[in-house]
Amino acid sequence: MKFDRLIAAAAIAVGFAGTVSAQELKFASFTPPFHTINASVIEKLNADVSAATDGALTVQGYHGGELGAGPLEQYVRVVQGAADMSWGLPGYTSSQFEKTMIAELPGAIPDDKPGYEALWAAFDSELAGEFPATKALALWTSEPNIFIMRETAIRTPEDLAGLKVRVAGATAAEVATALGATPVQMPMTEVYNAMQTGLIDGVITGVSVLTDFKLNEVTGAVTIGAPLGRLTFYTVMNQGVYDGLGDAEKAALDEASGMGLSKSAEDAWNAVADEALAAARENDAIEVVDLSEDEQAAFAEAVADVVDSYVARVGGESALAALRGE
Repeated sequence: MKFDRLIAAAAIAVGFAGTVSAQELKFASFTPPFHTINASVIEKLNADVSAATDGALTVQGYHGGELGAGPLEQYVRVVQGAADMSWGLPGYTSSQFEKTMIAELPGAIPDDKPGYEALWAAFDSELAGEFPATKALALWTSEPNIFIMRETAIRTPEDLAGLKVRVAGATAAEVATALGATPVQMPMTEVYNAMQTGLIDGVITGVSVLTDFKLNEVTGAVTIGAPLGRLTFYTVMNQGVYDGLGDAEKAALDEASGMGLSKSAEDAWNAVADEALAAARENDAIEVVDLSEDEQAAFAEAVADVVDSYVARVGGESALAALRGE
């Protein structure tokens, strides 16, 4: 069933369930409890909502795919009611989030602007339509993407020729292609084995995955400084479940979510990234390449046309302007 038909069918179903007020909201996560999402979003949301409602409403995390396996199905899992809340990457279902994905392009968001601020600035006017049947609780971006390679140290775009590089979504795939690599889309949960067996040669993603997904165990080199964009993330709640809550519970969720929860997530991602990079620099098994300004410029030239071509293709000119605060 196509996604839009699935959304419509599920929304009707949840409409009947929306009158039931749940005391525990089930938060589905495809990652283990030690992942950054747990403390920065799930536990924070639970602590804030529980405190505001004197424990009448709580948020419980279900980790490691306990409410359903498959990172790509996180959004639909919430719409169908298998979970009340979940988090995920727009890149895993890029065709649903065409304009949201603009935020992942190199230079789409100024380097000195927090990603969560840019996403929320564009949300109501440009992005909300890509989140049907749900209430967006948090939107944020990762630290800047880097090259995380099994063996090959990347210093020039030419170094990527013929290499298979995992990407999270359509925009990163265009970046990889512009650099001469072959993009391979797969969820991060499959990357460790793919790197270990040589199915892929590397990954374009944030450095935090070295610890969050233990890729430090299968990585031989990382390259810092190439303009590769960043990843975007969301936390969403079933709209019918939200609508069925009492006024006090809604107010507690509203206060606990939005900009503040998004900042918590993005700050946590950046903190883990800093720690992961520091650990990589101390790891004798990992070569860390810091590109010079001239080397960075070569990558920037190679991906220069990617942003304009993607934005034009999805009709995202106003979305890009909103993300940039223009």
